[in-house]
Amino acid sequence: MPEAIKNASVFADLPKRDVKHLVAAVTERTIPAGTVVIEQGEPGVGFFVIGSGSATVKVRGKTIRTLGPGDHFGEVALIDRGARMAEVTAAADMECVVLPAWQFRAFVHDHPEVAWALMQSLVKRVIRDAEADEDS
Repeated sequence: MPEAIKNASVFADLPKRDVKHLVAAVTERTIPAGTVVIEQGEPGVGFFVIGSGSATVKVRGKTIRTLGPGDHFGEVALIDRGARMAEVTAAADMECVVLPAWQFRAFVHDHPEVAWALMQSLVKRVIRDAEADEDS
């Protein structure tokens, strides 16, 4: 099983049989440091989970967070079918798994525990970003 899935809290409550289906659906990618993984304003084509390495997230050129093993990104554009809200760049070489948009929607629909974990993650991000803006 890819480390990214094993370490991701968003998949922590999945039954083992569903984890097997997820593993079969994802693609493993190695992303070199410095690579822009997603570009702000572009359409969303995949959901990424980091197995190793790190990435920086920028909105309008301002770094808003750093992501590491077990973290995920790319879900917002897949959920609302809008453009990417941020740029994500590999800060160090990364090993990731990627779930394509069409499989992401179907998987989340069929696995409410993943939908719930995504909502919790999004709420935490919104609160953290709002607090960071207040501190600036």
